[in-house]
Amino acid sequence: MGVGPGRRAEELYREEGTRLWRAVLAYTGDREIANHAVAEAFADLLRRERPFRRPVPMIWRAAFRFGTGEMAGRARFAGPGPPEGVDAVLDEGGLHDPSGLLLMGLRRLVPTQRGALALRYYAGYSMRAAARILGSSYVAMPLRLFRGKRRLRRLLKEKSADLKARFAMLERVTAPDLWRDIERAGRL
Repeated sequence: MGVGPGRRAEELYREEGTRLWRAVLAYTGDREIANHAVAEAFADLLRRERPFRRPVPMIWRAAFRFGTGEMAGRARFAGPGPPEGVDAVLDEGGLHDPSGLLLMGLRRLVPTQRGALALRYYAGYSMRAAARILGSSYVAMPLRLFRGKRRLRRLLKEKSADLKARFAMLERVTAPDLWRDIERAGRL
């Protein structure tokens, strides 16, 4: 059963929005970008005249693509690297919030590795589904996951590779309620 404008969109947002927002946050490392990407993905759904048969994959793809575009736009002005002071915090172990430490470590990875790790270990997508969401090749996913896991373990100074437990800490990050922004953008 498809979802059309206003039909089941809010219910779908309530089911998927928080999980999607946290995955996009892990991918982009920026709350503003995550807010914008998720709101635009759901607003696109509201603006559609014809319903989608499978709206969830479309929303995830759209949010990650909006996030990718926003990161590229900001990189032109700020540079693609992590913010200043990340190395000091990671080296000194001065950050007590494990989800914050994970997000800071993810910022040190290339975006394709961040996206692969977030979709696989936080959102629970298969490699094939994660590749579709990222607009990537399925063949490249195992290498992105391997390299991303190895680098993230080094950055977090962990020996084990229990990334599901580490990514589960993202549940501590409070997600905003974007529904009003979505409705406003959907009317434009």
